[in-house]
Amino acid sequence: MESQTAIEVAIDVKNLTHTVSSKTGDLTILKGIDLEIKEGESVAIVGASGSGKSTLLGLLAGLDVNTQGDIALYGHSLTTLNEEKRALLRGQYVGFIFQSFHLLPSLDALENVMLPAELKGDKMARQKALQLLEKVGLSHRLTHYPRQLSGGEQQRVAIARAFASEPKVLFADEPTGNLDEENGKIIIKLLFELNQSEGTTLVMVTHDNHLATQCDRQLVMSSGRLQESSQDNRKDPVL
Repeated sequence: MESQTAIEVAIDVKNLTHTVSSKTGDLTILKGIDLEIKEGESVAIVGASGSGKSTLLGLLAGLDVNTQGDIALYGHSLTTLNEEKRALLRGQYVGFIFQSFHLLPSLDALENVMLPAELKGDKMARQKALQLLEKVGLSHRLTHYPRQLSGGEQQRVAIARAFASEPKVLFADEPTGNLDEENGKIIIKLLFELNQSEGTTLVMVTHDNHLATQCDRQLVMSSGRLQESSQDNRKDPVL
């Protein structure tokens, strides 16, 4: 019998604790979190405002350094790296989608999407950007600047940009938070289509219950601790 290829662990978190200083003393935001996310999984992190969701996402992505425990991204310990080496690792493995889009206003849609691949020296940056903008339905808006695009269109450009560098892990912080219901559904559909076609691991923070239930797993953050809400094989989103 042929052995099946083991699924690689994308993110491995052990005893993660994070404490920050405040005017009233030290505040522990995350408390002893253990978490394993396999390659290709889609995971939603949900919970009340202030429960530590975005803090956890930033730590998993290597944007900040935890105060205790360890986070490994594809076997590389983020905890032991300085900012320069974390930035190199992010460039190799990570893509981002934010609630507020973060498009560069001086670049048009095509240039915004090309930028991550160009920074990596990819000679196919323009071709990849064109293909991605076509996938997100914006091939007719290539030369439009962010101010000329609707919120939904800006988020679609942001999604195309996130996938331009072919990330192994895509982190999304409230990707539908600034969108109306109709545009939110379009963004959800695009995220999962690209997640499946590109084989990218998807980790998101969201208040959108419909979005969360489309993920393979939902993790609930409460008082700095994480618990599994459900685990099920995700079916194609019904939109």
